[in-house]
Amino acid sequence: MADIKLKDLRYLVAVADARHFGRAAERCFVSQPTLSAQLKKLEQYLGVQLIERQPNNVSLTDAGEQIVARARRILEASDEVVTLARAHRDPLAGRLRLALLPTIGPYLLPRVAQAIRRGLPRLELRLYEYQTAPMLEKLRAGELDLGILALPVDLEGLEARELFAEPFTVAVPERHRLARRERVQVADLQDETLLLLEEGHCLRDQALEVCSRIGAGEAQDFRATSLETLRQMVATGAGVTLLPELATQGAYGDARGIVVLPFGKPAPVRHVGAVWRKTTARGPAIDAVCKLIAERAG
Repeated sequence: MADIKLKDLRYLVAVADARHFGRAAERCFVSQPTLSAQLKKLEQYLGVQLIERQPNNVSLTDAGEQIVARARRILEASDEVVTLARAHRDPLAGRLRLALLPTIGPYLLPRVAQAIRRGLPRLELRLYEYQTAPMLEKLRAGELDLGILALPVDLEGLEARELFAEPFTVAVPERHRLARRERVQVADLQDETLLLLEEGHCLRDQALEVCSRIGAGEAQDFRATSLETLRQMVATGAGVTLLPELATQGAYGDARGIVVLPFGKPAPVRHVGAVWRKTTARGPAIDAVCKLIAERAG
């Protein structure tokens, strides 16, 4: 009896993710009939039905759900074997899947991307953008190698290191009472209307933590999806917001209609760090990337 092939497990996982044979086949770079036939053979080999096939609907059986969960671990281990071999041949070469928070990536990458390309020319960075929860999930599942996010986070199965501490700033409308100040204190924001990101962004929680002790009230009828939306709303006079320092520099330093003010000491900060799996085979590459980021962003 033939052994189970890794490619058949990849087909099964692709169907589980896409819930569609056509999209799964495209993801696996095979024709739909080929993928469907291989999965039929896998079901025959295992002696159980894995997939419920209905018009316009693909779902997994109970057995299929359980087998997919184990197939993911098998595929992750297989990828780790290949990665480990490559890393031993050249630890600073090959693919590295790097994810960043939406409130970090657009502002950090322009500062570090060129340095990484020059310092690690054989490293192929695959860049992604996720909020904290899905990023941690994908790190644990082996779908990412390295995450750049705000610490602390739940480190079950993961390791972390702080890269730099980033001060917060205050963005106010240009005609605001604080706009002519050189710097502000957290207490100066008392009774202000605070504009925040939507649920799921850790920056929202950090801003709430900074302002909760002095009575700044959140705008109840507004949640932004990005820092750029927050910037535009501040310019309309709808309220004030906190911005991480990197988001106020470079191409983002000349936004019209707002004034960005630093905090006086002690300034509130967020701690930006790197997170990776304890079992990763990409340790040297991760260490090299982290060092470059810390040097350029700190």
